[in-house]
Amino acid sequence: MAQSSKGKLNFRCPSCFMRDIDMDMFYDEEKKEYYCLRCCYHGTEEEVRKMNETAKYRYKHLKDRVVSFGEDNEPVTFKPHTRGEQ
Repeated sequence: MAQSSKGKLNFRCPSCFMRDIDMDMFYDEEKKEYYCLRCCYHGTEEEVRKMNETAKYRYKHLKDRVVSFGEDNEPVTFKPHTRGEQ
């Protein structure tokens, strides 16, 4: 039985990542593609990178603190969070 091996880079499965599941992908050298054991997603390195970039919008302001929610049609303002700040 063939053993799965991780590729040169450690990619997250974009399909699982969009559902808040942190699953590493494996690389198939014969097919030259990455695949997920959990959800059966597979794709080339370019496709996986593109999907992961579109999924990062969720965590863009993870380390920022909301300063003001603004009025109608005004953007929310953020500032970087510093440790020990209330």
